Amino acid sequence: MVISETTVLVALAMAVGTVGIIVPVLPGLLLVWGAFVVWAIAAGTTGGWVGLGVATLVYAAGLVAQYLFPGRRLKAAGVPTWVIGLALLVGVVGLFVVPVVGGPLGFVATVFIVQSVRHRDPVVARRATGQALRAVVVNLGVELLTALALVTTWVVTVWVTRA
Repeated sequence: MVISETTVLVALAMAVGTVGIIVPVLPGLLLVWGAFVVWAIAAGTTGGWVGLGVATLVYAAGLVAQYLFPGRRLKAAGVPTWVIGLALLVGVVGLFVVPVVGGPLGFVATVFIVQSVRHRDPVVARRATGQALRAVVVNLGVELLTALALVTTWVVTVWVTRA
């Protein structure tokens, strides 16, 4: 089996996307899925399209889980939805202000500050901040597992279709 240039470039893009999840400079998960789309178009086989369909379902499930699981933890800790939304917004801005660490740092700091002001109780604020840290780790883990599932799906699809 000869490996095409497209397959090599897609593998490289998927590797960069997976690293982009850990070092949040690139839209990691989107890049991994997008590389699969490029490969499916280039391969043009029925197996490639079926693999892309499976990958799209995995991608969608990962996106839902990425926001569902951490959000539940925060709500269970008494952090209201509006605080989570504000923290997400500050986290996104933080990614651009302080690359790599700005997103998680902005998210966690916002939860701590808002909960401190709301409750005027450092114990409640620390508990919410601990849950925010766990939520960031869970989010990262879900995104990484989703990317690995996408890469695995692609590798199996490439092997099955021999493209």
